[in-house]
Amino acid sequence: MIDTAAPAQAPLISARGLTKRFGTFTAVDAVDFDVAPGESFGFLGPNGAGKTSTMRMIGCVSPVTEGKLSILGLDPTADGPRIRGRLGVVPQEDSLDTELTVRDNLVIYGRYFGLNRAEATRRALELLDFVQLGERAKDKVEPLSGGMKRRLTIARALINEPSILLLDEPTTGLDPQARHLLWERLYRLKQRGVTLVLTTHYMDEAEQLCDRLVVMDKAKIVAEGSPRSLIERYSSREVTELRFPTGVQETLGAELEGLGERIDKLPDRVLVYSEDGEAVAAQVHARGLKVETVLVRRSSLEDVFLRLTGRTLVD
Repeated sequence: MIDTAAPAQAPLISARGLTKRFGTFTAVDAVDFDVAPGESFGFLGPNGAGKTSTMRMIGCVSPVTEGKLSILGLDPTADGPRIRGRLGVVPQEDSLDTELTVRDNLVIYGRYFGLNRAEATRRALELLDFVQLGERAKDKVEPLSGGMKRRLTIARALINEPSILLLDEPTTGLDPQARHLLWERLYRLKQRGVTLVLTTHYMDEAEQLCDRLVVMDKAKIVAEGSPRSLIERYSSREVTELRFPTGVQETLGAELEGLGERIDKLPDRVLVYSEDGEAVAAQVHARGLKVETVLVRRSSLEDVFLRLTGRTLVD
């Protein structure tokens, strides 16, 4: 029987044994991953986990120490300029020219990719509308808010119509309203078929934006999957957070046994993992434990990270 199923598309990015060292320090330690066309793929982990070093190798601005890396079917060592011409890059820190207008930041950047002025201007105005900055086109950059500057940086990264958009900690330092607006714009890009690759240490950001992600810790990948599959695999359905008066938590031992499937003691609270958080809360009160607050919530990627590494994402 002939298999008529369509073949799977080749990954846009493929890494095998990818390693980055700085002298004797290993920043990325033999990681494997693939990124499919049209996918939103994330690297989740704390600062220093190796996320940015991995992104810099993908962006062809930092050479690979060991292993294999293919981007758009090309070798970064031999084809770096060709690859960079098809990437859009949003770095951690905005590098906008504050002396230029909002529009000219995009137009001049487009000229670097060989666009004539008319085409660069057309794309710039279209992108400014997309990131909701059309009314600020003739304004200088300096007075813009942090969220506006971040959106402008994303618009600039799209001027060359990239095959892959790399975003390194895209919403760090933004207020909640600005973060949600940025997420909405990135979601629209994904709907248009743009492949997104991002790093973040925000668990809610990874859950909102990523189809699939890898969890990194101490230069290694410790888990891979969709946000939901990782939560189902490594955590329970619900978590009950218990906060105790000063000095009480340190005295607890047997009093907590059997409350849930797993118990994690953090410096400021106790986490009890179970399928029914309200039942755990009822047991806590039935046992007469002195708690200041009880919070029942669904499991998150931070719980996954705590299970895998023994610490929280913000440690």
